Amino acid sequence: MSGKLSSWEEAVVWLRGQPDQQELVRACFYDDPLRAAAERYYASTEWQAIRALIAGKHGTALDLGAGRGISSYALARDGWRVSALEPDPSNVVGAGAIRALAQDAKLDIQVEQNWGESLPYPDATFDLVHGRQVLHHARDLKQLCCEAARVLKPGGIFIATREHVISKKEDLPEFLAAHPLHHLYGGEQAYLLDEYLEAIRSSGLVLTKVLNPYQSNINLYPETVSSLKQSFAGRLHCPAILIPNFLITMLGARSNAPGRLYSFVARKND
Repeated sequence: MSGKLSSWEEAVVWLRGQPDQQELVRACFYDDPLRAAAERYYASTEWQAIRALIAGKHGTALDLGAGRGISSYALARDGWRVSALEPDPSNVVGAGAIRALAQDAKLDIQVEQNWGESLPYPDATFDLVHGRQVLHHARDLKQLCCEAARVLKPGGIFIATREHVISKKEDLPEFLAAHPLHHLYGGEQAYLLDEYLEAIRSSGLVLTKVLNPYQSNINLYPETVSSLKQSFAGRLHCPAILIPNFLITMLGARSNAPGRLYSFVARKND
């Protein structure tokens, strides 16, 4: 392929046609049929870890930047009343795909084509605002977080997962050059950890968890904390059971790999 493609849909279609990229396609849940991909996400260690973070919560959920709807599907399967926000109209990777998935699965998912910096919902609408790999695509990070906070009910939960982090601005070109998809269409981005934290805090939300790259199956997927321990144990020639969680957390906090993944959980005060 020479040059970048004209849309994200075109990029994903091209990627799906490459025999040597099928593992990446499945890891990104870009494979068809979409319902099978969504069901695989629902059963994934990533979603199980997210479910644990919102255990005991229920009600209305907004899925920000919902893409092709795998998180919307998972939330609806777990009993949430879901609104999916996705500006891309695509039938492959956007709002059209979400509508088709909801119809196929007979799930009530309301789809809105809009940007997160200007949410088309009244104040205090949702019990949960969820975004998977969304904040790093923000056109205005602080405004996006402020809008998420605005539409949350008092006591509501905000969760942003798998966000790319860089240690310094000079790391961004290195991250973009190494990203397996950015060269196809563009659109990838990363922020400093402090920029994410400041954007969330300045929205009025209270951070309750900041999960570093090794600390959760959310960030590690398709790997897991257990497989990471096995890897370290192999290098140290010891049983994995001897690798403590605090060591994994410490190593994750010390990671400076450009584009490493963090996840954030916050709540809106009552």
